[in-house]
Amino acid sequence: MKKTIDTNSVLLQARDLVKHYPIKTGVIRHTTGFVRAVDGVSFDLHPGETLGVVGESGCGKSTLGRLLMRLEEPTSGSVFFDGVEMYRQPLNGAAMKKLRRNIQIVFQDPYTSLNPRMTVGDIVGEPFKIHPEVAPKGSRRAKVQELLDMVGLNPEHISRYPHQFSGGQRQRIGVARGIALNPKVLILDEPVSALDVSVQAQVVNLLEKLQAELGLAYVFIAHDLAVVRHICDRVAVMYLGRIAEMGNEEEIYDRPTHPYTQALLSAVPVPDPTLKDSSNQIVLTGDVPSPANPPAGCRFHTRCWKLKAQGELGDSAFTACSEVLPELREHRDGQRTHLCACHVPGPRITG
Repeated sequence: MKKTIDTNSVLLQARDLVKHYPIKTGVIRHTTGFVRAVDGVSFDLHPGETLGVVGESGCGKSTLGRLLMRLEEPTSGSVFFDGVEMYRQPLNGAAMKKLRRNIQIVFQDPYTSLNPRMTVGDIVGEPFKIHPEVAPKGSRRAKVQELLDMVGLNPEHISRYPHQFSGGQRQRIGVARGIALNPKVLILDEPVSALDVSVQAQVVNLLEKLQAELGLAYVFIAHDLAVVRHICDRVAVMYLGRIAEMGNEEEIYDRPTHPYTQALLSAVPVPDPTLKDSSNQIVLTGDVPSPANPPAGCRFHTRCWKLKAQGELGDSAFTACSEVLPELREHRDGQRTHLCACHVPGPRITG
């Protein structure tokens, strides 16, 4: 079913978001450097849209999600929700509390994100204690049972504990808690990575159903490219704290232009190994650089297969890649335009 997305309005905006963690050493804990977890990320999220954020482990995806929730304070940059700046504009406790109601999160691990000493009713109903205006005390049990039914769980299991549920059921409990306050944006931090493949499909279908019913916008953080393609409208590919490429699902998967995106997609498993053309797989050499000491110029140039291809690029391109940090700018492919941070973007050249 084709979704209707209001591209004329922006619900959530990130502008030049930066998060550097200090590295402290010695007895006096002297700062000797910084881990550049997120290093200049900008994007817009429209109402009803699902934006996928993909990349290798350690690229800054989860840190970005926490910054959008204001669970972390950024080193610099801004986040706007419905035109309200979440960081620089002074927000008192009541104003921030009201704002947080509209942005909720579902965590990655359903085994550790639920308090084992609380019943399902207490876990899902806890947001109502902080925001009693959503569900007055006398109606909370009925509201919790309604939420459990919405996510496909038995409302009569309200008095059970998390250990009495399977992994997929626990993640449904996390989703029920996430939608309890009727948010406008849901941050999904690898919500299916800890689940079996068949259960992943069930949870993804549930998320699509809830989005259609409640009009939610999602930031879907994941590393499984197949899941992202199924659920996301746009995809942002991250590498070492920066967005390498961003476009709609068709542009990223069918016509990727950044060498890193092309390498990621070439590694996607094919169900029938006999159909896999090994000549089309791009094998990246070398290790991922440390975010505490990223390379100068393009973050990807030390592993870029295009730069290693003999005779494909001239010396000027080598110089730009190793010295100049590429900006995320429009790249046109026929009639379509999407964003790519590369000095030499383009289709894959084989042979």
